[in-house]
Amino acid sequence: MPETKTHRRLKSKWKRTGVAFAAGTALLLGGIYVNADAATTPSDSSAGDTSADGTAATTEATTEASSSVSDVVDAANAFLDTLDSDQQSDVLLDFTEANATAWSNLPCGSTCRVGIEFSTLSDEQLTAAKAVIEAATGTGSGTGYDQVTQILAADDKLGETASGYGSGNYYLAFLGTPSTDGTWQLHFGGHHLALNLTYKDGEVEGTTPFFIGVEPTSWTGDDGTSYAPLAGMHDGMEDMLAGLSDDELAEAKLSESFSDVLLGPGEDGDFPETKEGLQVSELTDDQQELVLAAMEPWVDVADDTTAASVLSAYKADLDDTYIAYSGSSDLSAQGDYVRIDGPGVWIEFVCQNGVVYQSQVHYHTVYRDHDSDYGGEFSF
Repeated sequence: MPETKTHRRLKSKWKRTGVAFAAGTALLLGGIYVNADAATTPSDSSAGDTSADGTAATTEATTEASSSVSDVVDAANAFLDTLDSDQQSDVLLDFTEANATAWSNLPCGSTCRVGIEFSTLSDEQLTAAKAVIEAATGTGSGTGYDQVTQILAADDKLGETASGYGSGNYYLAFLGTPSTDGTWQLHFGGHHLALNLTYKDGEVEGTTPFFIGVEPTSWTGDDGTSYAPLAGMHDGMEDMLAGLSDDELAEAKLSESFSDVLLGPGEDGDFPETKEGLQVSELTDDQQELVLAAMEPWVDVADDTTAASVLSAYKADLDDTYIAYSGSSDLSAQGDYVRIDGPGVWIEFVCQNGVVYQSQVHYHTVYRDHDSDYGGEFSF
């Protein structure tokens, strides 16, 4: 498979600056919200020293990335070892377009997904399955694995009120054989979650599509814990729009209205031909930092090293990136919508009326990449 544009940009960025700069980008961008009431905390990405020519940092970046994928493969094999042969056949599937695109934001179970259902696993097997997802995703508070577990908790919360919801209704599959020298995908999801991480030759080749939504948007658990899994995403987008002047808001405003994200399930490759809204090159440095900070909670779905590198690549593309919105800029009512569209990055966030909690809004979002959805393995 030829290298995707995003992969080439990412490798070029590493060669020019080393991972210390890439990881530092994430650190400098600011906070990630744990929940609606939490204070911000810096990202957890880190890296070693950079030599004068960047060689040491580049070597360490490659080692860290390879180690991360190796950890995922080890966790995947440990999970497979807990399964019988019939269960393994449910998990180990071919990396085909049909299997890769079998995801949805709906509580539609196996009719729209592939893999093994969490509810069928023993406690030991479920622990091993979650260890795979934890190894593959980011370590930040309110992002990565922490955010995934909160989405599962949100479905359990819905299940207290309506049938058909719950953390048992999530499916895990390996498309292709987990390895550090082949191409395969970690494919996981259920209602309001689709995680697609693609690996090739021991490196992360794609971190999208990533769909995530939540209903209710916030709640308090029986133990008094406050949950707001998408608060960082919502607040980052709101802060980005709040940083614009009235004239800039007018330029960013879209004439269309939106009831959902454009590039949800079944809309692979359907990026608009023309970018709309306000070009980021027109913004000040401080405003551009707000755009990067808004991207970060989605990018942080991947392991920390990969997330920092991808964000660095998106930073290099900022001048050719556009931001746009519809409805109101505080993202609080049905139809409020915001988008970031760059040469690589594509992120949408929309407010919808509640389905179970009908007096509230709930959120849908999607993160895609123009070049590396599903690792760039398919043409749409």
